[in-house]
Amino acid sequence: MTAALLPWLPGLVALLAAGLAAGFAAGLFGIGGGFVVVPAFIAILPALGGDHGEYAHVAIGTSLATIMFTSLRSVQAHARRGAVDFDILKSWSPWIVLGVGGGVLLARLVDGHALTLIFAGGVFLMALHFIAPVLGRQQVHDRMPTGMTRASVAGGLGAFSSLLGIGGGTIAVVVMTMCGRSIHRAIATAAGLGFIIAVPGTIGFALIGLGTPNLPMGSLGFVNLPGAAIIASTSMLTAPMGAAAAHSLPPGPLKRVFGLYLLFVSVIMFRNAWFA
Repeated sequence: MTAALLPWLPGLVALLAAGLAAGFAAGLFGIGGGFVVVPAFIAILPALGGDHGEYAHVAIGTSLATIMFTSLRSVQAHARRGAVDFDILKSWSPWIVLGVGGGVLLARLVDGHALTLIFAGGVFLMALHFIAPVLGRQQVHDRMPTGMTRASVAGGLGAFSSLLGIGGGTIAVVVMTMCGRSIHRAIATAAGLGFIIAVPGTIGFALIGLGTPNLPMGSLGFVNLPGAAIIASTSMLTAPMGAAAAHSLPPGPLKRVFGLYLLFVSVIMFRNAWFA
């Protein structure tokens, strides 16, 4: 029995490590952790078999499933410190859900190669922000957008995040700090937005993948249930640690380190897409 499990051990360790890192990053930066989960999961999906052309869809759908639990755990930790703006969560939710629906439908229309390129491009843009966060330092207004502006920003956030399998925290933090919210309050609230994105995103990727042949073992549509369970179990442990660190550590150096990681991931994903 032990010998039969040995081939699975490296992949299991990688999933556990990805969950720990994703949870800490989620709590620290207000993100969902998808920038950690998606590349890690794409790397280990060959061990689960299935069609290589569907790996990007499965990795993104599974990432959204893990974000449901990671973001919920993170926002609970931030809420205990009174840092979450629930009015923003309520007013943005309908538009985010509509945007997620559009993003999921678009994901169904593109193949795995194109989806990998979209992910790599999105990660590259986020890497630039973390390394040199120019926009986040500029306050352009003293209140959050309303009306059609809010609908456009929230809907675009939902669509972009569902395409990349992320919680949208980076963009949300930029918007909120530009509108006069403190960085700690923005990070805490962004964690809640990740949960709002992840729930319809997970359902959507599961539905659009139903009936797809040759999916990796244990997949419900484009959501791999064993992978999501393993990653979520460890990410929920470290999300409160990240949230505590967000309120006590200087964010500047940590953001630059994370930005360099994202830059590395972007290069690897572009390379994988180029040689696919």
